[in-house]
Amino acid sequence: MEKSQELKASALQTIQTEIDVDLLKEPLEYIFADHFRQRALCMLLDEIADDEPTDPELVSAALTFLTSEFQPHIADEETGLFPLLQKRAEPEDEIDKVLQQLTEEHVSDGQDAKIIVSALKKLIQAQVENPIDPDTADLLKRFAANERQHLIVENSIVLPLARARLTQEDCANLAKSMADRRGVALDD
Repeated sequence: MEKSQELKASALQTIQTEIDVDLLKEPLEYIFADHFRQRALCMLLDEIADDEPTDPELVSAALTFLTSEFQPHIADEETGLFPLLQKRAEPEDEIDKVLQQLTEEHVSDGQDAKIIVSALKKLIQAQVENPIDPDTADLLKRFAANERQHLIVENSIVLPLARARLTQEDCANLAKSMADRRGVALDD
């Protein structure tokens, strides 16, 4: 198997493998693991944009991830992590601008994700392995590039600061809200 095929297969397996729900007990680690899966999604979106013919397995996997995993993750950050971090951050952390930028990107990414989901559904419904149209390919590539930049900021600034500032109680509350969002009961 050539290297690009191996990478594609690895990315596909990554987004198709759910994160162990026990990791929700460590919500910052769960978010970090989810970021890894999102990076794999970005690789698949680039592949979908470039592949001729379009690989239906990649399209299906990306569609499933975007429709089931993407919004809960954004909610984890927007309604859970970011407010807690704003509450606990020190003035010298200067996190407000970073979080505001990330929130704006979440809105934009959410809008792009809806368009991408619609385009991927159309590809699946057509059941034809045609190349994706150029405008959609450009959107997939832009979305993937934006997500990669977004994840760099979250992994290098937000999560380390959260690890330093959030209390055990904050993390427990974050874990509970994330578990509730997924319909999972956490064992004590």
